[in-house]
Amino acid sequence: MSEGTAQELDQLGEEFVRDPYPVYARLRERGPVAHVVLAGTPMWLVLGYTEARAALTKPELVKGPEWAARVVAARTGVEQAERPVERSLGQRMLVEHMLNTNPPHHTRLRKLVAKAFTARQVQALRPRIEHTVERLLGDLAPQGEVDLLKAFAFPLPLTVISEMIGVPEADQAVFGAWSNALTVAMQPGEMQRIADEMADYLTGLIASKRSNPADDLITGLIQARDEEDRLSEHELVSMVFQLLVAGYETTAHLIGNGVLALLRHPDQFAALRADRALLAGAVEEFSRYDNSLHLSTLSVTAEPVEIGGVLIPADEFVLVALGSANHDPARFDDPERFDIRRQPGGHLAFGHGIHHCMGAPLARMQTELAVGALIERFDRIELAVSPEELRYEMNLTRGLESLPVRLG
Repeated sequence: MSEGTAQELDQLGEEFVRDPYPVYARLRERGPVAHVVLAGTPMWLVLGYTEARAALTKPELVKGPEWAARVVAARTGVEQAERPVERSLGQRMLVEHMLNTNPPHHTRLRKLVAKAFTARQVQALRPRIEHTVERLLGDLAPQGEVDLLKAFAFPLPLTVISEMIGVPEADQAVFGAWSNALTVAMQPGEMQRIADEMADYLTGLIASKRSNPADDLITGLIQARDEEDRLSEHELVSMVFQLLVAGYETTAHLIGNGVLALLRHPDQFAALRADRALLAGAVEEFSRYDNSLHLSTLSVTAEPVEIGGVLIPADEFVLVALGSANHDPARFDDPERFDIRRQPGGHLAFGHGIHHCMGAPLARMQTELAVGALIERFDRIELAVSPEELRYEMNLTRGLESLPVRLG
């Protein structure tokens, strides 16, 4: 086993945001785990496929604000205050959602949510998704040149998840603006202001659904019970927030990244046009090749843990690089090749273990219906700028800032 030292830390900056795959490949050549600095913070990056899959199930890797505070205290030498920090409902919503919890609390939350977020409910959305796709594409038809993200890839999942949750149509645009603003907010004060506005809105919406139940996810979450257990008020707010944000931006960028992959590989695009039976496999290859969920949520080592022959000490930050694992040549043959005929399955685009994405079937369905209808509607789809002009945004998700295309 080996331990990383400060001298070995790689600084991951603009090059990583622009195109992380060469960076991943370079780091993987040294080993399946790297000690890096990302966004100014030292952390461990799990890069190899086997190691990533294992790390996503290791009980020594834990999540939550109290664990993050412990790391900060260990690094700064400043002890945590004995009294817990008083947080607003918006602050709690940002950090106390299901993705940031550990068993047994996580087990309890996921079990309750599963009672409302059923496969039947997801499948029942299919006609509505098809209708929304056709409406959005109908609006694109006269435009010729358009930003496909702004006009199609973002409005589709926003509409779908809002309707599924129970957000009124008149409020959906505001919800989308809040979600977008949160992803780019740099100052803690700005993030807290947006979160508090969202929390106030959701509190009122939940109260309205209690008085007037409907056939939507909020009502299902309110009514979900496990014997005498049910979701508390702040758990309801955090759950709705998580489902909205996780079900919106990641799907939008999966659609955008997938369309770009097709545009940059004309042979694959032509094969898909010639045989629509390849579409489901193409969505799996979109997910593996350039997935929107590039990094796991942040974990902390509760105790020293060995991953890939590297001993990571206690009180360290760890990220699982899902994007790197999906390009590991030890698992995928010629991983840098985009191949919609590749044998599907095995990728970690939607995570693994207890935090595997519950919304994966919905994301797959929306992407398949969106891309299928897009190529059915337009005989000509081409980039309106050179690929070098495209810019990415990347935090946990990786996606284009815009995708200008010409349609005909």
